[in-house]
Amino acid sequence: SSIRVQVPTYKSYNLIGNFYTKRIQHRARGILETSTVFQKSNIKFLVNATSGHPLESEPKAYPNTPWNSAKNALDAFYRFSRPHTVIGTALSIISVSLLAVEKLSDISPLFFTGVLEAVVAALFMNIYIVGLNQLSDVEIDKVNKPYLPLASGEYSTLTGIMIVTSFSIMLPLLRWKRFALVAAMCILAVRAVIVQLAFYLHIQTHVLSRPAVISKPLIFATAFMSFFSVVIALFKDIPDIEGDKIFGIKSYTVRLGQEKVFWTCISLLEMAYGVSILVGATSPYTWSKVI
Repeated sequence: SSIRVQVPTYKSYNLIGNFYTKRIQHRARGILETSTVFQKSNIKFLVNATSGHPLESEPKAYPNTPWNSAKNALDAFYRFSRPHTVIGTALSIISVSLLAVEKLSDISPLFFTGVLEAVVAALFMNIYIVGLNQLSDVEIDKVNKPYLPLASGEYSTLTGIMIVTSFSIMLPLLRWKRFALVAAMCILAVRAVIVQLAFYLHIQTHVLSRPAVISKPLIFATAFMSFFSVVIALFKDIPDIEGDKIFGIKSYTVRLGQEKVFWTCISLLEMAYGVSILVGATSPYTWSKVI
């Protein structure tokens, strides 16, 4: 990433140029190279940031009004909570809960209450997990994800700890990111097995008061998510190769290269969706054949 700004020799503009240059250097923590461009009539910033986050996301980039302060606080927490993981968790719980529905009458206020209980609990745990990851990887994230609140300095370490502990009172003592296979197995165990079985049984037994039965759709969903979870575990390290190399994280991307891991993931996804199409096409249910 680079930010280029040129400053003319006008004395009045040098002061402004130094101010903005120091602000950018502090935020980038040595990652961005800076120079200054100021004209008498205007100030231009030409920003090419690979993180995709504009300068406006910086705290205090706008006047310090209560509205802007609230907006900045919400934006920081939004990035801290890693919303793409929250959305994925919510969708997976809703979809696996629907596997327990056998007839239209099962979809009742009781069903929706049960799903909501599961979603809220999982979202709290999700924020705890992504927060703990960021606390463990602050230095790496300064290279790989400088827009995250802890890496950018918007959140102090104490603030991160307070948020994480507010979502869970238990702090694991193990850090498995350095071991690629163990990290992948953690994702596989949660996304492919625990989420599928636990939330299905939550709806089946607790909400609908039925005996615990492992159905064929549940087995299929678990098998599909096993492939999908391996892809998640491999794919998430592809953009993080630079920071992982610097800090000695021997991920599969570091060992094998980005392109090889990328196409391995694509092949796994093609296999998973190919089998899904075959299973749907041979289903005895017409609606499943059509979908």
